[in-house]
Amino acid sequence: RIKDVLLATGTGAFFYDDQAAIRSGATQDGFIYVGKPITPAFTSIRIPASSLSVGLVLADGTVVWGDMMSVQYSGAGGRDDLFETGHISDLTSRVVAPRLLDVDACLYLDACAKVFERIGHKRLPLAIEYGVSQALLRAAAHLKRTTMAEIVCSEFDLPLPTRRIPIYCQSGDAREINVDKMILKAVDVLPHGLINSRQKFGANGHTFMEFVKWVASRTREIGRPGYQPVLHFDVYGWVGQEIGLKPQSIADFVCKVADTVPDFLLNIESPADFGSTQAQIENYAKIVSILDDRGSNARIVVDERCNTLEDIRLFAEAKAAHLVQIKTPDVGSIADTARAVLLCKANRV
Repeated sequence: RIKDVLLATGTGAFFYDDQAAIRSGATQDGFIYVGKPITPAFTSIRIPASSLSVGLVLADGTVVWGDMMSVQYSGAGGRDDLFETGHISDLTSRVVAPRLLDVDACLYLDACAKVFERIGHKRLPLAIEYGVSQALLRAAAHLKRTTMAEIVCSEFDLPLPTRRIPIYCQSGDAREINVDKMILKAVDVLPHGLINSRQKFGANGHTFMEFVKWVASRTREIGRPGYQPVLHFDVYGWVGQEIGLKPQSIADFVCKVADTVPDFLLNIESPADFGSTQAQIENYAKIVSILDDRGSNARIVVDERCNTLEDIRLFAEAKAAHLVQIKTPDVGSIADTARAVLLCKANRV
């Protein structure tokens, strides 16, 4: 049993950014963005990420922790509102903590189901599910003297992992230096690139295409013999904003980029934002179909509008992506993240 529940405020590793303001043309001044925020609850375009850690005190005195927080672009693309520590702390203390004191921490999925029951017809904030499910997973692993991975495999009746999981790295804005670091360490999938503004994408995507070619040539120049990473670029909807929102035009552009790096598998994440989950599914499915028909070496990765387990199910079943960027804070419970992975595999996504 869980004896007590502790809460501790903290600061996230990165920042919460107002995506709408950045897309509208906010300029960077050093590490900050200049201009007024657009997304509700943002007091500036970039604010330090806040978090709330939850500690579960177990019968033997051990405290296991989980971290409640959100992703960088909170409040955008169908996500929950900006993480607000006071609100999350109050809700956790009033609603979640009493539930935690009444569950068997050895039974992971059962505990998650009971703790995350809806309040009336409303789901708990996903940040709460995310952090509390981490702590419950650690509790189950501690009580059974095993690893968290083994708990997940046991709960979902899965075999234990037998191979290394490919690592995907993100460059941030220090693109060239960090690409070199990734190549020297033989990262499996790189570099993300943070192509989140018109300046970085360029007129008709020219700046972006030059960067793609540079990354490919750089892997050959300084990479070890036989090194063959997957090239993955997040363009934050800029193909759609610059080229237009017709699926055919977007597919044409993606193929054009892929043709510049024919020896590499190319992932293009968030080529466009069509404004709603349904529109995103319909149009991404068309783009995926066009690329598949052409036998392109490019793959479409969905991020925006594909957040929760239900969103992921809809995209996977519609074949509206080759890959899904499963963002664990947006999914909520770690148990639902596991379900999302299994759902993608079942649909060959």
